[in-house]
Amino acid sequence: MKMESQRSYFAKALIELGEKDPNVVVVGADTTESIKTLDFGKKFPDRLFNVGISEQNMISIAAGLAAAGKVAFASTYAVFGVAHTYNIIRQNVAYTKLPVKIFCSHAGITVGPDGATHQLNEDIGLMRGIPNMTVLVPADAPQTAKCVHAAAAWPGPVYCRFSRTNFPTVTSVEDPFAIGKSYVMRDGDDVTIAGCGIMVSRCLQAAEELDAAGVSARVLNVATVKPLDTSTILKAARDTGGIVTAEEHTIVHGLGSAISEAVALEHPVPMAMVGVQDVFGESGEAFELMEKYGLTAAKVVEGVRRVMKRRGR
Repeated sequence: MKMESQRSYFAKALIELGEKDPNVVVVGADTTESIKTLDFGKKFPDRLFNVGISEQNMISIAAGLAAAGKVAFASTYAVFGVAHTYNIIRQNVAYTKLPVKIFCSHAGITVGPDGATHQLNEDIGLMRGIPNMTVLVPADAPQTAKCVHAAAAWPGPVYCRFSRTNFPTVTSVEDPFAIGKSYVMRDGDDVTIAGCGIMVSRCLQAAEELDAAGVSARVLNVATVKPLDTSTILKAARDTGGIVTAEEHTIVHGLGSAISEAVALEHPVPMAMVGVQDVFGESGEAFELMEKYGLTAAKVVEGVRRVMKRRGR
């Protein structure tokens, strides 16, 4: 699989938006070079606002710009853009329903050597718990660009998280994308594997291994965690009788929790969750950390085996 940068596609999509709409503005917090929003500023110097290491001001300024009619993107690292600013997002953006688009790179444990203080594995749960907030977790670089365009057209606040590290491209520019929809990446009848973000590629790898062992796995790319595409999730539950979720996020309140809530209310089936356990991370290289913390195709296969065993298969 081709390895590509979500940050690069994010930056290109912002420039595309800026060329079409003079109301598109970007607010950063001293990470504009790393997150590549500086490219937007070079093209449109009057529409990039770098407020320095002041993330709460970044969100408040973006909210003010949105209230004045701008399409405001606020972007930095996830740990700064969410954990440091949670109450500001809640009060100034979500409560007021302002169309601020919060796009954060360096999410999850694959931040790598920066260690536990920079590895935010709780952001999906934090953001999906806020009323009026939409939560996007694109699978790869091309889908990240589509999230930018979709978020700009979305009437309310949006949070989108993506990775620092290059990961396999599993979608194409021709693939459809809409907020609130999940997509079948591979069909199957025996079990469903539902992933988000960079774990979608691991889900596809797991499905290939299972296919060789005679297990037919349906793979869902759940790029919108909120609002969750419950119709596609419930259809998969009914069709396959079991679900394994996979995410680069804590299993405490992330994608797995969101899907289990939906399934428990409508059509309970055996489930397993692959993700970071209830622990902090540590310093290390991205792929080493994924291996240590169980974010692998092998762990997805193990989860499928557990679900199938509970079903007597």
